Amino acid sequence: MLDNSLKGQLKAYLERVTMPMELVAALDGSAKSEELLALLRDVAAQSEKITLRLDGQDARVPSFAINRVGSDVSVRFAGLPMGHEFTSLVLALLQVGGHPPKITPEVIAQIEALTGEYHFETYFSQSCQLCPDVVQALNLLSVINPRITHVAIDGALFQAEVEARKVMAVPTVLLNGAEFSQGRITLEEILAKLDTGAAERETAAIAARAAYDVLIVGGGPAGAAAAVYAARKGIRTGVLAERFGGQVLDTMAIENFISVPHTEGPKFAAALEQHVRGYGVDIINLQRATGIIPAAGGLTEVQLASGAAVRARALILAPGARWRQMNVPGEDEYRNKGVAYCPHCDGPLFKGKRVAVIGGGNSGVEAAIDLAGIVAHVTLIEFDAQLRADAVLQRKLASLPNTTVITSALSTEVHGDGSKVVGLSYKDRVSEAMHRLDLDGIFVQIGLVPNTEWLKGVVALSPRGEIEVDARGETSVPGVFAAGDATTVPYKQIVIAAGDGAKAALSAFDYLIRLAPAA
Repeated sequence: MLDNSLKGQLKAYLERVTMPMELVAALDGSAKSEELLALLRDVAAQSEKITLRLDGQDARVPSFAINRVGSDVSVRFAGLPMGHEFTSLVLALLQVGGHPPKITPEVIAQIEALTGEYHFETYFSQSCQLCPDVVQALNLLSVINPRITHVAIDGALFQAEVEARKVMAVPTVLLNGAEFSQGRITLEEILAKLDTGAAERETAAIAARAAYDVLIVGGGPAGAAAAVYAARKGIRTGVLAERFGGQVLDTMAIENFISVPHTEGPKFAAALEQHVRGYGVDIINLQRATGIIPAAGGLTEVQLASGAAVRARALILAPGARWRQMNVPGEDEYRNKGVAYCPHCDGPLFKGKRVAVIGGGNSGVEAAIDLAGIVAHVTLIEFDAQLRADAVLQRKLASLPNTTVITSALSTEVHGDGSKVVGLSYKDRVSEAMHRLDLDGIFVQIGLVPNTEWLKGVVALSPRGEIEVDARGETSVPGVFAAGDATTVPYKQIVIAAGDGAKAALSAFDYLIRLAPAA
């Protein structure tokens, strides 16, 4: 199952294990059970502290548990944790085996203090780059607190269960049988939902913070680069982020960041955070900015949704962007119930079904190509009279037998049966005739919109809602700078955002050293 290189790497990791474990498998005669058995045998062979049992009993087959011998510590997987989830398997082995997790003692204490019974189930797909963070966070909770259990379920393998429970997006997390979350959710966010007093404590802690020399709003590539460059100047630097990493966390593959031939979004985001923390930057995560009160030469105040406020002598805005929506009836109602924005994550859940992709740019055509290998049929719908994707992508799409392209089409409504998507209506922009497609899923790929609504009336914005900046990253407000996808700088690329973040930090430092000394 595992090649020799992977076995060698796994063996090296498992040398850190200090406590005996047993892998307890529930199998039948299916091909997937044979694959899982081969995987578990390979894993067990890499450490003398691991034993394999084949007498497991579970309603989901194939599945297995990783148990710490002589304790109630256990982590369970239903299906094969391969693809992106192989890392989750390795971490589960290490943590059940006694290797300490990389979290603070304060977080461990918070997990241990949770009372009540929490039984989590997470549906993942092996191609989902968002799923491992969720699976790993919940596995860790179950290792630390015996009142918490977790099973990670391969949705593509347990298709009947997915359909019965109306799971149409991954990762989907259930708590005690009821929906808990959909999409990426961090350990901190999970704890905030479980620990009802955490938000109040965090708000008080934020309000007590001293003012920063430079505060960056946004934790994506632009914000991270700004933080590193500011901190290297020896000034007090903070980062305020709704989710550190930003839209990079939703990116499948990154192959154009110079000197890094290939990486994945969550891995890149983790590296950004590690780099920023290495400079002692104060990161305030999971906090949404709602407004700013500028004070040129004084302390600019950033107001938060929690009611707290943070102050700084200079401010760098890097709020990034988000997926643009169709803004048609039914879209919000059926989000994650057939309306999706990540074909890599959710595509496997639509195996053998009919889907549409909205958008004829590179993202849309790439999504249609990827989905065509999974689903029964893909209809690509483009507003313009022709596709806008690169010619090589258009040729590839045209070569696929289970795809249809409709141009000059305006999507007008998403249809559902109350629980899931069943169709899409669109208008032919040439004939103005209305049409309806019967569908099981709709993947929206029509670009980005800047996260700047909260800045209207404070800094100058373009007609597209982008923050207007000059060559130095300066906005219309003295002492307030901006960088990244939310600005008027063309070409929304990670490398460009990072460069602009560095430039904004240098401009902010230059601004600070030229301020008149406080009286």
